[in-house]
Amino acid sequence: MGRTRQASKVELRRVTTRDANLFDRVAGGVFELPIDRRHLEDYLSAPQHCMIVALARGRIVGQVRAVTHRHPDKPAELAIDELAVAPGYRRIGIGRSLLAAMLDFGSALGCEQAWLGTDLHNAPARALYEPKARHGDPYLMYVFSLAVP
Repeated sequence: MGRTRQASKVELRRVTTRDANLFDRVAGGVFELPIDRRHLEDYLSAPQHCMIVALARGRIVGQVRAVTHRHPDKPAELAIDELAVAPGYRRIGIGRSLLAAMLDFGSALGCEQAWLGTDLHNAPARALYEPKARHGDPYLMYVFSLAVP
C-alpha cells in the first residue's frame, strides 16, 4: 500500500502557531510521543525554531524540525533535530522533500551550513543523508539529565 502513494499528492508546509489545529490529525510514527499542546505552542512560538510538515489529505504524515544557532564569531548554522515520515508514506520521496525544504529554509536565513546526527545503525536515514552531505564525521554525544523546577 505504501508504495502506491505519491509524494506529489503531499503538501509541504512550514507551520506556525496558527497551524496548531493540524496536529489534531497526525499519522503514527511521525512523532515519538503524543503531541503536548503546551510544548507545541512553545516550540512554534520560538523564533529560532522551524518545523515543516508533510500533509496528505489534511493529515500530518511527515515532519522535519530545526533550530537556527547564531554565534558571535561565525555565521549561523542550522541544526536539524528530527526528520520522520509515517511508515505508510516512506520511500516515495517525502523525507527527501522535507530535507530539501529545510535546507532551503536555512540557506534563506543565511546559514552557511546545516548539520544533523543519526544513529550509526539507522540505515534508512543514512541512505537519505549521505548522498547529499559534504561529509559525515563520527562523533560522541553526551546527554545530561537536568532537574526540572
